[in-house]
Amino acid sequence: MLKRISVRDLSLGMYLHQFCGSWMDHPFWRTGFVLKDPKDLARIRDTAIREVWIDTSRGLGVARGVAGVSREEADSQIDSQFAEMAEAAAEEALERPPAPSPAPAAAPAGSTLPTSMEAELRAAALICHRAREAVASMFAEARLGRAVDASGARDLVNEIADSVTRNPSALISLARLKTADDYTYLHSVAVCALMVALARQVRLPEDDVRQAGMAGLMHDLGKAAIPLEVLNKPGKLTDEEFAIVREHPVQGHAMLQEVGGVSALVLEACLHHHEKMDGTGYPHRQQGEGISRIARMAAICDVYDAITSDRPYKRGWDPAESVRRMAEWGPAHFDPLLFQAFVKSIGIYPVGSLVRLTSGRLGVVMKQSGQVLTAPYVNVFFSTKSGLRITPEPVNLAAPGCNERIVAREDPASWGFTDLSVLWAGPQG
Repeated sequence: MLKRISVRDLSLGMYLHQFCGSWMDHPFWRTGFVLKDPKDLARIRDTAIREVWIDTSRGLGVARGVAGVSREEADSQIDSQFAEMAEAAAEEALERPPAPSPAPAAAPAGSTLPTSMEAELRAAALICHRAREAVASMFAEARLGRAVDASGARDLVNEIADSVTRNPSALISLARLKTADDYTYLHSVAVCALMVALARQVRLPEDDVRQAGMAGLMHDLGKAAIPLEVLNKPGKLTDEEFAIVREHPVQGHAMLQEVGGVSALVLEACLHHHEKMDGTGYPHRQQGEGISRIARMAAICDVYDAITSDRPYKRGWDPAESVRRMAEWGPAHFDPLLFQAFVKSIGIYPVGSLVRLTSGRLGVVMKQSGQVLTAPYVNVFFSTKSGLRITPEPVNLAAPGCNERIVAREDPASWGFTDLSVLWAGPQG
């Protein structure tokens, strides 16, 4: 039985199933082991992690009287939270004036008119390629101690922001499909796009939207100062290596100050995107409203892209599972209102999520349907009743008369599916 407990109640002999937090918050590269070493127990308690999941069927349970939450109770709480989000989004949609209809033809290059997911995926693939090269060059210059080209970065942010305007899901989802070698660079691109989408969701002025995008693009610049053998290490970091990694916000902030002309919003996001609402983050252990809004936004976008992306030491989590886990970590980690806005911007079931429908069929989310958070477009491709693949069938769960609905998230790894990206994005490259 899985049980969520405080790290204060963690003891030797327990089976550590999962940390309740991003793997950026601790130096351990794996979970799924019996806790035997007192040094490991001390290291866990010294991190920002405050809760963990233990499996009482594979190790010691909690002592009598110790509080804990079962997986069923946690899932029920999260499902209730998501139901409230969906209801609030539906009410908000009724209050808003209807959106203008998309242009019947694909928008020309440089336009910000809405485009189809398919058309924008093609445009986003080109943007991702150019952006990856530009960010790689920017990091290379920073490693050599040279000033970053802020004007070139602004042009890149504008291009990414225009793509998000035309279709919010395309570039955000495509940038998640990165290799280990591309991670550092495309992570910056993905966080830029996520920040633009979130800034629009909370209705910031357009100038601030672009600054939020710049903050996302620049937030990890300090990683250019981390030795590559530490940054790309596939195994568990030592305490000394973890301390080096945790210096990157301060390093990046210093680099951007040297450039000059960088806005206060960008500097704030760079310096404080690893702060947490409960004050356990770094580098300054800020908490609550003491953390600037732009930094609170960056914290959400940074963690989401990190946990959904493959790393040298860990496979990325399914997008819907990532949203659920972030909700589970709760207000100790993230600003609750900004997190709700973030979920509205990407969907409860983001593009790429594997879901089970009422019919027992499995599908991968292709795009959002608009205002209905729980009813995206799904590409159905597998029957759990027959255990066989079926001809892919796009289904709009929000369409009038559609009897299908999502009943569960599914783990792609447990099914052995390795081609989900092709099912929602088509062949890339």
